[in-house]
Amino acid sequence: MKRVLLTGATGFIGRQCLPFLSASGAEVHAVSLRSKPQECSEVSWHQADLLDWAQTSELIRTVKPTHLLHLAWTVVPGEFWTSKDNFRWVQASLFLLHAFAESGGQRVVMAGTCAEYDWRYGYCSETVTPLMPSTPYGICKKALQEMLEAFGKQAGLSTAWGRIFFLYGPDEHANRLIPFVIRSVICGDQVPCSHGNQIRDYLFVKDVAEAFISLLNSEVRGPVNIGSGCAVSLKSMIYEIADKLGGHDLIKLGARSTPPDDPNLLVADVTRLTKEVGWVPKHELEQGLEQTVNWWKQRLNIQQGSKEKGVQK
Repeated sequence: MKRVLLTGATGFIGRQCLPFLSASGAEVHAVSLRSKPQECSEVSWHQADLLDWAQTSELIRTVKPTHLLHLAWTVVPGEFWTSKDNFRWVQASLFLLHAFAESGGQRVVMAGTCAEYDWRYGYCSETVTPLMPSTPYGICKKALQEMLEAFGKQAGLSTAWGRIFFLYGPDEHANRLIPFVIRSVICGDQVPCSHGNQIRDYLFVKDVAEAFISLLNSEVRGPVNIGSGCAVSLKSMIYEIADKLGGHDLIKLGARSTPPDDPNLLVADVTRLTKEVGWVPKHELEQGLEQTVNWWKQRLNIQQGSKEKGVQK
């Protein structure tokens, strides 16, 4: 039986991976910096700080995983692009990889990013598009991918790298674009946006999670784009959200400036994902947005109810 160690298990993608891992029949071990979540009793939880190498060593000795899905990283919106933690995570990830190999691990998949690519090309292919990251985040991810591949060949490990494009879904950080639009419209606030003509590749978070599990369970090696392969303009997505909530007039395109280096087009070539891994998305954009809008409506209602109870007391 596969014994899978999942890092970043309470993160945006990680928590969505757990049901797919459990359904695959694997023995699942999840790592959290904080205490064990109550809703995942079938998973073996471990509390550890992976930036602490002693705790990482103890974790690997305890679990002795055969497979490793490494998602943990610092991804706080507005901070992660330039955070010094990116360099710490390269070191920590290499130590984790070495400990995994020493304990007899067989296959490892790590999470990368479309920020590794040269964004001037727009359409990103693993085998054609040059890699030229422009941020510490992208630079560190690119460096780790190269070291993962080289180490895997030397240590006899099966390795793969999932390059994530743009994602959305329930429980996303409230300051990200889609939650910001949803929350603002629900509250009746105006939504200041850029011109919205940027073309992006968005994939529902549950699909992102399932794609990673499929990649982990496959024999595919090297970088694989994790995206939808479909192009959508930001303004069309923003208006679709607003229309679901009856707030079309609240959207204010052009109210925010666009960074000069913001690319017009970023879309994934998903040939490897669909042909080699054999995975395709389960959710159309409209379905994913509907689920995301409903999740936020429920959450905001719960929060409002809690505030009203507090006032009554």
